[in-house]
This record gives sequence, C-alpha cells and structure tokens, in this order.
Amino acid sequence: MKLLFVADALASFKTYKDTTFAMMREAAARGHALYACEPRDLHWQRGGCVTARARGIELTGDAQDWYRAAPVAPLALKDADAVLMRKDPPFDSEYFHATHLLEQAEREGARVFNKPRALRDHPEKLAILEFPQFIGPTLVTREPAEIRRFHAEQRDIILKPLEGMGGMGIFRVREDELNLGSIIETLNDHGAHTVMAQRYLPEIVHGDKRVLLIAGEPVPYSLARIPQGSEVRGNLAAGGKGVAQPLSARDREIATALGPVLAARGLLLVGLDVIGDSLTEINVTSPTCFQEIMQQTGFDVAGMFVDALEAALRAA
Repeated sequence: MKLLFVADALASFKTYKDTTFAMMREAAARGHALYACEPRDLHWQRGGCVTARARGIELTGDAQDWYRAAPVAPLALKDADAVLMRKDPPFDSEYFHATHLLEQAEREGARVFNKPRALRDHPEKLAILEFPQFIGPTLVTREPAEIRRFHAEQRDIILKPLEGMGGMGIFRVREDELNLGSIIETLNDHGAHTVMAQRYLPEIVHGDKRVLLIAGEPVPYSLARIPQGSEVRGNLAAGGKGVAQPLSARDREIATALGPVLAARGLLLVGLDVIGDSLTEINVTSPTCFQEIMQQTGFDVAGMFVDALEAALRAA
C-alpha cells in the first residue's frame, strides 16, 4: 500500500521517541510504500484534485541519517491508499485550513486518518465537555470574574489556554491566590481569549496518564507522565518522566465508554489524558507515546495501529 504521512518536517523528528516514525517503521516492515509531506505542501486548483508536493522515503535504519528521500513530486491524495494526518498542534488557522483540503480530498476518494471533520469537531481541551461524568470540576469562560469565582469555590486550580500543547501555558493557582490576577491577564487578555480552569488533582504526583485508543480499543498499558521536582506539569515536553503501567479499572471504564463513540466518528487513534480517576483531555491531532510504551512493556503499539489501519482500508 501507498501511505502518505502529512506531518512536521522529517528533519525535526526525534526518532528514538517519535510516534509517527514508529508508524512508518512498522508500515515499512510490512512492505508498504512511504511518502511524506508537510501541510504547506497541500494544494488544490479547480479542475484538478487535492495534491501534495510529496517525497517517497526509505528508512535507513540509522539513528541519525534515518531516511533517504526521492525528489519532490506531485501526488494526488486520492491515489494514496491512506493519508495519515500527523501534524503536531497547535490547531491554528493553518491546521484548520489543512483539514478542509483533506476533507476535499476525501470527497475525491482519499482515505484520511484521523478523519478531517472529526479533527475539527474534537478540539483537544474542549472535547471532554461531552463526557462530564468522567471529568472533574471544570470551567470554560472568557469572563475574568468567573475565573475568580471558580478559584474561590475550588481553592486550588489549574488554568490553561485552549490552543496549547505539551503543557505550554499551564498555571497552578493555590489557595493563596498568588499571581491569580496576572495569570488571568496573561491567558485571558481582558476577555479576549477563552480559558479553561480545572480543579487541581493531587493525583498528578502519580502521573498524567496517556491512554491510547486504536480503532476504539484501548492499548492495555498507559504512559504515566510524572512531574519532576517542583514542576506541576507531567508532559514529557515539560520534563515529565514517562512510566508505562497497566490500565487501571477506571482507565478501562473511561476507554470502554469513549472508544466506540470516537471510533465511529472516524478517529482511528485517540490519546485520552487521565489524572487519577478524571479525564482531562482528548487528544486527536497526533497522539504520541507508542515508543515509550513499547520500550518499557514490549507491547507492540505500532503493530496494533497498523493492523487497525490495514483493517480499515480492507473494509472500505
């Protein structure tokens, strides 16, 4: 099969931990042909179809010089067997525009994973609002006074922007309210930006667990991303330590409830974030942690993913 990965620049990949690389490696081992482009390489013109300036790539097995690339050539997305949208957040206007080009490619016959409409319909911070039975006390607002009221009620909260990734822009405000006004001004900009506030969950000391769903089924291990030192964030990008562990009963309850719902909407791969017993985010753009789980447990997450991708394509 011919697989096109729409991703960040290949030169930016950290192959020792990159999930997209793990997908590529597994697909190549099965004999699938790999192609890659960035969202900027997508274009459409009336009378034609959505096309990418893409490169065919071969994996070398070398940790540093890890791929050989053919010259750039046009590839109609409908001529690929599958298009995998793996561009990292933020979900900005350019990402939004890319999903519309990918949706047009679907109308022309392309198979895109995750489904572009589903990417737009599940913003990673806000998607949890659909499942209030699994989340802790949460507020979404542009009104600074509402944030102050929520803090007075909960006394220890996390504030986060809706567009961030990797723990970027996350603040904890304890009962003393230290810097609450300044933090609100920074994130909210006097009512210009919507902010999410959540009650601080002390279980974060045991990790912010990434629970992976593939075709609606949970990977049997999560990666608990444990904050280090005085850091409140467990994100690996913020210095958290990743520890693989079997899913808890609560993890499975959440995964079993959400998995079929999200898969039916065209989300082949989802990353749920769970702290203690509470769902905190639903990640759909480019969920990660394949390699960390594989390295620590031996469970072949990439193999499970490519199995699911192949099955989805056979069922088409």
